[in-house]
Amino acid sequence: MAKEYSRTQRIGDQMQRELAQLIRREVKDPRVGLVTITAVEVSRDVGHAKIFITVMGQDSADDIAQSIKVLNAAAGFLRMQLAREMKLRSVPQLHFHYDESVVRGAHLSALIERAVAEDSQHPVAAEPEDTKE
Repeated sequence: MAKEYSRTQRIGDQMQRELAQLIRREVKDPRVGLVTITAVEVSRDVGHAKIFITVMGQDSADDIAQSIKVLNAAAGFLRMQLAREMKLRSVPQLHFHYDESVVRGAHLSALIERAVAEDSQHPVAAEPEDTKE
């Protein structure tokens, strides 16, 4: 049986698809890098939406902050474009946030790989046999 999704989840999924295309097509600011929308959380009253993004090719905190600032400044324009694309009575206000989960995941993966590499360099100690009888 199909899983039921709430209305806010369906709106968030559609907003994610539409915003990905709108940012790629309409935002011409060179300060915005290659933006990937990782998630959209819509409030229950559909008044606000948190858009979580990652920016490819920009690792410094200043570049990421600049991209977020530009997208938040363009939020009104993007909201107007969303209103044309989506059939909603009211389109939520857009708030862009940086999604650190990708960077955190890569960092944790590197730590695990380093720990495994260090463990493989150590000789395996002879395990004591059980003397229980």
